[in-house]
Amino acid sequence: MGLIAGFLMPVLSANTLVLMSPFDWVRAPYKLMQSISKYHGTLAWLPNFSYNFCAQKIRERDMAGVDLSGLRVLTNCSEPVKWESHQAFYEKFKNYGLREETLNCSYAMAENVFGVTQTPPGTLPKVDEIDREAYINQRVAREPLAGKAVLKMMSSGRALPNTRIRIFDEKGKELPDRVIGEIALQSDCMLTAYYNRPDATEKALRDGWYLTGDYGYSLDGEIFVSGRKKDMIIVGGKNVYPQDLESLAYEVPGIHAGRAVAFGIEDEKAGTEEVVIVAEVDSDDEMERQHIADALRRHVSQNSVIALRHVHLVGPKWIVKTSSGKTARSANREKFLQELTA
Repeated sequence: MGLIAGFLMPVLSANTLVLMSPFDWVRAPYKLMQSISKYHGTLAWLPNFSYNFCAQKIRERDMAGVDLSGLRVLTNCSEPVKWESHQAFYEKFKNYGLREETLNCSYAMAENVFGVTQTPPGTLPKVDEIDREAYINQRVAREPLAGKAVLKMMSSGRALPNTRIRIFDEKGKELPDRVIGEIALQSDCMLTAYYNRPDATEKALRDGWYLTGDYGYSLDGEIFVSGRKKDMIIVGGKNVYPQDLESLAYEVPGIHAGRAVAFGIEDEKAGTEEVVIVAEVDSDDEMERQHIADALRRHVSQNSVIALRHVHLVGPKWIVKTSSGKTARSANREKFLQELTA
């Protein structure tokens, strides 16, 4: 996404390109808004995490004179997209000229050079309200039942004109709408092989389809992305997706969106994995931290198939992010294990 859309495309089309170091942005996120205003930016791409980060961290005093009305498309990409993140971002910046229909979503990858789906410009991303329990425990996106908890899933858009998408189960059978499986694609611009990696090529390509390693579901041509296959945690034979647990964590008072990470650690005695949730909190008060940890355990245990035991509350900036702002799940797991054995 960054190389193709954020560098080569504007260079080849002779459009003005403004680059900003992600490290500078993290230290001073308001500079992004000031740059969009100063250079009359029309297109930008951000991971979902940054929508929450900007909404939480940018102060009104740093937005003096900022005008975002020139933005045509601000695309949420690079990780599963959240409706709540869009709402927080829009509410924060709507008074500075930001139009709600500017906020689009995309699903993209280098293997398809680069786009797969996109919200049609000028429209709002589709939102699907589903039964949270069925989604987490049964892996189906069923319409909510009366009195049941609801989860709002936001679409990553529709397939681009040159791309076809299917959802497969583990045996390669195509799945119908609203059933979660692995996203597969076929296009005239996708990879033919991984360079000098015949093993990876054999795993990724099946009968002309590229298996993305991402889970999701389809609905009326819209694609809803759930998370990465490699991030899945297996607890007592049950598949648990860390993104689902993180979403539950964000519902607990004291834990902010984008500031929690879930992963699995091996329990040799039990012969399975145990789930760990690390969450950043602002409070240093031990009693308040204990209250947040207990609330997190209860909320996750009541709304998922696991009984959460391992909660690790930390201070701000503990969680490791990639250079693009995404949560580095494996790096956070290693950091946790190092602290555990120190």
